[in-house]
Amino acid sequence: MKYKLPPLNSLRAFEAAARHLSFRQAAEELNVTPAAVSQQIKQLEATLGVQLFIRTTRALALSEAARAALPAIRNGFDSLHEGMRSLQAHHDPGILTVSVSPSFGMRWLLPRLEHFQQSHPDIEVRIDASNQLTDFSRGTVDVALRYGKGEYGKLTSELLIEDVAFPVCSPALIAPPNRLSKPQDLGEQALLHVDWVMESRSAPTWPRWLEYAGVTDVDTTRGIRFSMDDMAVSAAISGLGIVVAARAFVIADLAAGRLVKPFPGNLDMPTAFHHYAVYPPQNARQPKIKAFMEWVRGEAAEDKALYETLPKQQNVAG
Repeated sequence: MKYKLPPLNSLRAFEAAARHLSFRQAAEELNVTPAAVSQQIKQLEATLGVQLFIRTTRALALSEAARAALPAIRNGFDSLHEGMRSLQAHHDPGILTVSVSPSFGMRWLLPRLEHFQQSHPDIEVRIDASNQLTDFSRGTVDVALRYGKGEYGKLTSELLIEDVAFPVCSPALIAPPNRLSKPQDLGEQALLHVDWVMESRSAPTWPRWLEYAGVTDVDTTRGIRFSMDDMAVSAAISGLGIVVAARAFVIADLAAGRLVKPFPGNLDMPTAFHHYAVYPPQNARQPKIKAFMEWVRGEAAEDKALYETLPKQQNVAG
C-alpha cells in the first residue's frame, strides 16, 4: 500500500463522532473520555491538513471534506469487520454457534438437535439462548433463529416456518365430565396468557384469536400470565388451562398427544410473525452454515407435513 494510513484509533474516533455528531456519545461508544476523542480528531486533522468538523457552541457539524470521505471510511470499517468474522470462522471451522430464543430453543430446536449431531458429528454446536437481537459484527454467532417479520436489514433472512396460532389444552380438559367443545365454552375455563414483548396487535393473544373466531362474550382479563410462551405451554400440558400457541411451539406435543386442539373446524389464526434463520450473507459460503441450513430446512418441512396429518389423527371435537 503506497498511501500511508492515519492511526486506526483516529479514524475510529472520527467515524463514531461523525455518526453521532457528538464527541460525548462517540466517547461513550468507544469507552474513552470526550477529551480523548477530541484529541484524536485534532491529530487526524493535523495529519491530513483538513478540517473535519465545524464546531459551534451548541452543535457539531461535518465539513464538506468530511461528508465526502465518510461513506468510504464507513465501508472500510464494514469490510474490516467482515474480514475479522471470516478469520474467526476459519479459526473455528468445526464450531457452530446458533442464537435462539429460550422458548423456541426448548420447544423446537433442542428436541431435534440430536438429528443434526448424528448427521454432522464433526460440527460442535453451541447454543446462545437469548431474546436480544444478534450483533453479528462481534463474530460470536453464526446463525440466529428469530421470530419476527423477517426484516433484518442487510442480513440474509430465510423463512423457515410460516406460523399460525390456535388454542391448545390437555386432553383431560375435553374429556367428560368437562364441557369444552366450542369456543363459547371458554368462559368457564382458565385462560393462560403470554405477556408478549412484541407489538400486541400482532402477537398471538387471546383477544386476537377470539376476534378471529368471532367470539365476543369471553372475559380475557382473567387467568394466569407468563413472561415466556414455553412456560405457558408447559402449564397447558399440566392441565392448568388453555393457551393460544404458535404451531411451531406445540407441534411435537400435539403429535405425542400431550396437547389437543379442543375445537373442531379450521380455527388456525394467521400471524404477522414467523420463524426465520438470519445470518450475514457471507456466512452462507461456510460449510458448517450450509450443513445447518440444509438440516433446519428439512426439519421445518417435516413439521409442516406432520401438522397436515394431525386433524386426521386427533379427535379434536372431544
